[in-house]
Amino acid sequence: MSGRLALVANALLLGLLLFFGWLQWAHPNAYYESVQEDQALEWASFWSFFVAGVTFIVAARRQRRTTGAVPWFFVGLALFCVLVAMEEISWGQRVFGHRPPDYFLAENYQQEINLHNIAGTGLRVGLLRAIILGYGVLLPLLTLVPAARRLLDRLGILPPPIELAPSMFALFWVHLQYPWKFTGEIVECGLGFAFLFVAMVAAEDFAEARSRSTFSRAAGLTTLVIALGFGTAVWSQNRASSDPTYLGLAEAETQALKEDFTALAKEREKASITKCNVHKRLYTFAEDKGYADPLSTGRFASRVGAQMPEARAKFFLDPWNSPYWIRDRCDDDNGRRVMFIYSFGRNRSRDSDRWTLLGDDIGQYLIGHPSP
Repeated sequence: MSGRLALVANALLLGLLLFFGWLQWAHPNAYYESVQEDQALEWASFWSFFVAGVTFIVAARRQRRTTGAVPWFFVGLALFCVLVAMEEISWGQRVFGHRPPDYFLAENYQQEINLHNIAGTGLRVGLLRAIILGYGVLLPLLTLVPAARRLLDRLGILPPPIELAPSMFALFWVHLQYPWKFTGEIVECGLGFAFLFVAMVAAEDFAEARSRSTFSRAAGLTTLVIALGFGTAVWSQNRASSDPTYLGLAEAETQALKEDFTALAKEREKASITKCNVHKRLYTFAEDKGYADPLSTGRFASRVGAQMPEARAKFFLDPWNSPYWIRDRCDDDNGRRVMFIYSFGRNRSRDSDRWTLLGDDIGQYLIGHPSP
């Protein structure tokens, strides 16, 4: 990796961490919005991994053509990157509004078509850290040991440039410390760009004729990925279902859920069956708290019919097949409390903040009101 490209790569990855650290401190509401699904950060993660996968395929073809070796390592990296990219967007399920099979609705805590959220949190976290530290830091350091370097060459394992090790270690350390909520989303995006830089260097290393514009090509591809991230985020936040009846259904269903929660709280002789600072998918909340059975006989469940399949009622899905959510937010300093049940609405993307229903989100306030 050229010195100038290494400098830019490290600056981008470290700058990403520093920017979001500053944003969380200085503008917490903007930070909260930026780390949500379908925002530029998530789409940049998708595009960086996806483009890295395509670039690793280019590197594999060039390696095969120039050396005759079987490029198994680059092919494996390509498959890994594409898999991560597709998992990031749940294989298009949220984008197109498909209802997941019941298995994913019940076993995946995000109720989406992806595999990584079926695994336990400890396994997911440990695997991510192992990839960052093992592939991004330890493997390049092994190249400094001549015997290890010869063994890697014989096995066909090509480590990432050692110049990227500082920023890779920074990604690992930040994820280990987890200083901010949603730190994982930021680290995943940084890792996607790290793989993209590695793929670009690999493709250039096996080019039949070295280009004098390696830096320009890398800068252009990185800029393209960032532009795609922002562009796709704008598109995804403005897409909408064309069926106007869904709006009325969501309004009626959230009203039914409000009545169910009010009746259940009255039956339990409580002001509310939630507690402060809860924010969960309604199915997860009901299962965790043991409310699934009583809610299964309420007003919401009674709407099962032509316009509400049984799966939507059982797993608390809105007409666009996204989960209904419940939020209970408290501020101990001024005694304010707001609780609402809501749907992401037609664009299948969260527009509301921590206190108020916003955008095309559809919901009902159970406690408090939108104005502070």
